Amino acid sequence: MKKNEPVVCADGFRMSVQAHEGSYCTPRVNDADFYTEAEVGFPSEREPLLMEWCESPNRPTDTVYGWVPRQVIINVIAKHGGMVTGELPAGFPLLLVKQS
Repeated sequence: MKKNEPVVCADGFRMSVQAHEGSYCTPRVNDADFYTEAEVGFPSEREPLLMEWCESPNRPTDTVYGWVPRQVIINVIAKHGGMVTGELPAGFPLLLVKQS
């Protein structure tokens, strides 16, 4: 099982986005062609768009967020200026931006 490198956004926001048989995702299998939900983990700051899926709301940067819809993850990345580095599960568009 391959783990994705954390997503780092243009404004410095970071989060892990995982999808495999050991994570909270749909489908819950390794190497799917497309994931509709993924597990977000350990964001660098509290992100209101993710709080609905937060496992430990009193510790929003020290917990995981299960079965977060693909579109919510895309919205979080867009909100933070796009992705500078990192990896996303299969089926997610890469909202990559170049740093100047």
